[in-house]
Amino acid sequence: MGVPDFDALANAGIQRLRAYDPGHDIVALRQRFPDAALLELGSNENPYGPSPRAREALLDCLPELHRYPDPLGTGLKQALARHHSLDASQVFLGNGSHELLMMLAQAFAGPGAGVVGSEFGFAVYAIAAQAAGAGYAKAPALPAVGAMPRGHDLAGLAAEVDESTRMVFVANPNNPTGTWFSTSALDEFLSRLRSDILVVVDEAYLEYVTDEALVSAISLLPRYPNLVVTRTFSKAYGLAGLRVGYACAQPELLRVLERVRESFNVNTPGLAACAAALADEEHLHSVARDNAGEREWLAAGLRERGLSVAPSQTNFLLIDFGREAAPIESALIHRGVVLRPMIGYGLPNCLRVTVGTRQENERLLRELDQVLA
Repeated sequence: MGVPDFDALANAGIQRLRAYDPGHDIVALRQRFPDAALLELGSNENPYGPSPRAREALLDCLPELHRYPDPLGTGLKQALARHHSLDASQVFLGNGSHELLMMLAQAFAGPGAGVVGSEFGFAVYAIAAQAAGAGYAKAPALPAVGAMPRGHDLAGLAAEVDESTRMVFVANPNNPTGTWFSTSALDEFLSRLRSDILVVVDEAYLEYVTDEALVSAISLLPRYPNLVVTRTFSKAYGLAGLRVGYACAQPELLRVLERVRESFNVNTPGLAACAAALADEEHLHSVARDNAGEREWLAAGLRERGLSVAPSQTNFLLIDFGREAAPIESALIHRGVVLRPMIGYGLPNCLRVTVGTRQENERLLRELDQVLA
């Protein structure tokens, strides 16, 4: 029996789809650079780690691993509802925000529907639309020069909306550029759209924000029933390995999403550790404070070396080298330093670097000096 052409058997949207690229094979690189010699600054992870309370909660639940997790995630939903002054019916849990973005497109977009996002927006937005069989339109980002280079152009996003549009994806702050816009600007943007267009605001990095003009879009939920806000425990909470995210929206919208949710999609350690991490506000504030200081210090050091660094409200910086960045990135890899190439985003002159601890940032600059020399 011959092997079928499985690509031809796939749905039309899947045939055209390119899988999400997570970056380097980090496990292989760890084996290549043993004894903690690898400097991992490519995945926007929290170098300070999770709350000690989260670690304790995770260990406490290990004797119950033979049991299925709470299928509804009730305890974590209730904790999140209290944290955001919502009703628990307005909270929906996912296996990281990646799963939530895919589910939203699956439930509310499809063949004949249009999805709109921004140039240099998170790669998963286009993947989610294509996997659902929907069209995906990119609005040009702001110019590479100015106060917010390569940031979302909200007016441009609104201009891409047409009669077929069913969903708009925006990240605030944005990955991979680190740029952002004010909550009042988002309010004005939402007021211009039809109520049957779902607007998904991805706030994966919101906990790192220091600009008082940007607060969570969750504050706008009472005014816009078509708004969905996604968040994650993978970044500032330091729990990337557990893969837990959540969405906040109208209960009626989340009841539709519930129809496509995989059973037991959040595991027992994830439910326990995230609830404990959420309660440790002191640790979160410490992480955000240290990140803000190191972000400023590292950006200044990079600019002193003549490099262009975009403003950021996240735990990473986008560096523009003014020339092809691939040779620089490759040379850094040979020295055990992992940054994220941006050629897949159409930014071949750029690399994205996670803001690390002072020791990690100092090593990065030393290695970079050697490579640029």
